[in-house]
Amino acid sequence: MPDNQFDPRTSVAGRKKVEAPDVAGREKVKAPDVAGRKDLLDWLAESGWSGIRDMADSMAESLAVGGAVFSCGNGGSASQAEHFAAELAGRYKLDRKSLPVFALSTNSASVTAISNDFGYTEMFARQIEGIGKQGDCLLALSTSGNSKNIIRVCQVAREKGMNVFGFTGKTGGNMVSECDATIKIPETDTAKIQEMHLVALHLTCQYIEDKLFSPKPTKEKTS
Repeated sequence: MPDNQFDPRTSVAGRKKVEAPDVAGREKVKAPDVAGRKDLLDWLAESGWSGIRDMADSMAESLAVGGAVFSCGNGGSASQAEHFAAELAGRYKLDRKSLPVFALSTNSASVTAISNDFGYTEMFARQIEGIGKQGDCLLALSTSGNSKNIIRVCQVAREKGMNVFGFTGKTGGNMVSECDATIKIPETDTAKIQEMHLVALHLTCQYIEDKLFSPKPTKEKTS
């Protein structure tokens, strides 16, 4: 048998026993910052909600008259932008008709072709140049607020007369001046900013669904 040939007779029996790690002397793992996250949730409830509500209201009004909403981000923010679009194109909580909400990172052919031919900065902007129209909405996510392709898509969307909204972190970055309104999570840690963005996105979905599809209370007839 060649030296490098697999032999099932010795593959298990011949292995050296691996000792279990000694956990007794292991340094204690630092507890996650639960309190810090609670503070951010308190901020959302006390201060952040009014801005989220105003953005969601504008999106609902656009959708009600035939407009569309586009979302975008990079990395983890891209997955959140896709999640947001899926909740509204599919369903968040209510069984209702689909809404025209689209994430700009989902078409891999467009994303790679545009990035290759025009540069990464134009990845989202060129799509909005082609399909965005006046009265539509753009929701752009960037924890730093300084992603070049996010700033660029905000610029193009405004040029087309779209409503431009941004979710970002404490400083806001350069995207703030390119947005009609921004939600700035008062935090510099990327993970915590993204966690609060997800909460804010879910609140946005619920507001839009409730405004467009919740049964309206009937007025009692007066004699």
